Amino acid sequence: MRGPSRRGAPLAHFVASALLGYPDRELFAARPVLAEAVRRLPAGEPARRLGAFLDHLDRVSPPALAAHYVAVFDLSARCCPYLTYYTHGDTRARGGALLRFRALCRTAGVEPVDGELPDHLAVVCELSGRSAVPGVEERTAEAGRRARELLAEHRGAVELLLRGLEAERSPYADVVGAVLATVQPGRRRARVFAEPPVEGVGLAGYMRGGRG
Repeated sequence: MRGPSRRGAPLAHFVASALLGYPDRELFAARPVLAEAVRRLPAGEPARRLGAFLDHLDRVSPPALAAHYVAVFDLSARCCPYLTYYTHGDTRARGGALLRFRALCRTAGVEPVDGELPDHLAVVCELSGRSAVPGVEERTAEAGRRARELLAEHRGAVELLLRGLEAERSPYADVVGAVLATVQPGRRRARVFAEPPVEGVGLAGYMRGGRG
């Protein structure tokens, strides 16, 4: 049976995808739209945690949040937002894992902006969230289903990301926690590493610098 947290998964993912992007002024301007989306969610942990982060937006300046974003997501390995980092680390094998996420983007007919890697949690959440809009094309709906399957398969990676954010006392833990609350473990479960492996070659392009 689908619980309350799962019924609103696509809409919760839509909000989370916006909140997990680089916090520019457009994000702050979109707060009323995002708040309305949260009000449409069923009562439960996703709505509560996303609402808590929106409340944080009211108390923080854009430069301060941007600095925090870079500190946790770009400079802290334990808060890496790329799902395959937790399954393959910075190794050559990661390229093969990324192919599934690239295929998902092709199914949706979109490309991540600014050369972003397709396994970024915000990208996967956006692909799921696009299917929350009534009357979407079949390929968009199919991409949404596949995005949620990948989230379920990589639930362990989302858990590790949440653990890292909680250790940093980051408000972004609420956003990732909201996503995690919508995801049940998949039948396929990717093996994750608390300390992902590293190779001496093929590192460029995986760990990215600040965005914005």
